[in-house]
Amino acid sequence: MKSPRLSATDESLLKLAQEVDQHLSVIRQKLREPLETEFARGGLTGPQRMVMQALVQSQGLSLKQLSAQVSLAHSTVSGIVDRLQARGMVSRQKDEADGRATVITPSTQVREFLTDRMPELAISPLKEALRRASESEKATVLRGLRKLRALIEISRSKS
Repeated sequence: MKSPRLSATDESLLKLAQEVDQHLSVIRQKLREPLETEFARGGLTGPQRMVMQALVQSQGLSLKQLSAQVSLAHSTVSGIVDRLQARGMVSRQKDEADGRATVITPSTQVREFLTDRMPELAISPLKEALRRASESEKATVLRGLRKLRALIEISRSKS
């Protein structure tokens, strides 16, 4: 079945939306590059990063809690924790409240990286781009982003 022909206005809006989406995708990719480079240097997989981020955001979790937190199977998370523990990135300690259980915690180095260095890596490309912009350009960028966000939020609330 043929799809109905778009009006010139709809065709124009579709092209504009695709171009905006393409720009946003490239921007997201560029913003992630320093962080992805750092993670690649550490040889970490996406699931390993998720596990470490969940641990850093807590005061330590049991394997069951961690599995639920990252939405992965218990056996998968157990293997991830084993590999991270072998690299000295996490440790397992007896749970003070329940001597039968263990609590998994990130190493000090991992905690410091994820709480201090990671946010800086994530924001640095944006800071550097804005540093090169004039005051007028900064205001234009911010005004455009605020307007796009408002338009998207309005259209989503009407759906």
